[in-house]
Amino acid sequence: QVHLVESGGGSVHTGGSLRLSCVASGLTWSSNCMGWFRQTPGKERVGIAAIYSSGGSINYADSVKGRFTLSQDNARNTLYLQMNNLEPEDTAMYYCAAGPTTASLITGPLRPAGYSDWGQGTQVTVSS
Repeated sequence: QVHLVESGGGSVHTGGSLRLSCVASGLTWSSNCMGWFRQTPGKERVGIAAIYSSGGSINYADSVKGRFTLSQDNARNTLYLQMNNLEPEDTAMYYCAAGPTTASLITGPLRPAGYSDWGQGTQVTVSS
């Protein structure tokens, strides 16, 4: 059974930074696409960064390019999201997700449909 646990969320002011972590268990790391998504109340979940764990190709949403950096520690089965220069519009629940590489290659790595397993989420709040 796949288990994803996020941590690192919190409250910061505009321009601040946070680093999210996602520890994964029960999956074959190199066979998955790993992604970060975020969601605000009443809106759809949106992909913001994803990586094909075997090859390291990283995709970012335009809204976070240049500010957010995704990285992974294969030895620890851990995914990170370094978030810099945060804006109030970044306020959301952030989720870690994992899915077969084959699925994400079809749907696109930033689309939720390609992911089969999700963490519980960690809240990020940015105030002006």
